[in-house]
Amino acid sequence: MTHKDTGHYAGKRRGVALNETIVAKIKEKISENRISCAEAHNIAENLKVDPAEVGTAIDLLEVRIIKCQLGLFGYGKEKNIPSLSDKINPDIESAIKSALVNDRLPCSTSWEIAGRFNVSKPMVAAACEAMKIKISPCQLGAFG
Repeated sequence: MTHKDTGHYAGKRRGVALNETIVAKIKEKISENRISCAEAHNIAENLKVDPAEVGTAIDLLEVRIIKCQLGLFGYGKEKNIPSLSDKINPDIESAIKSALVNDRLPCSTSWEIAGRFNVSKPMVAAACEAMKIKISPCQLGAFG
């Protein structure tokens, strides 16, 4: 969803019921009608539910997700992706290329690659940016 869609997130979730347990946890964590990606994932982990379920509830509540853990959105006008000072690690590049789905890298896979190569999640996003590869879909359903 784009900035023009701000406040209209529920539109992509028509006909889906709210999980009141998830809603209660989200309401504990929101500030100024926003919740960070990390907080949303913590809710999913603590409740032992898929992050997509938390993302659905966030959308239905018209809450904005901020501070993407990959650095892609929620930091004002800019992304929070580091610059690559060197060439992309060939092993990371290969892992990214081999994991593409419809020419995109799923968010969950980017996290797995970061863990496998012991690099930050934003560094995987930086590699994708340098390779002109989009990361999508978001585990919370924020985009793609």
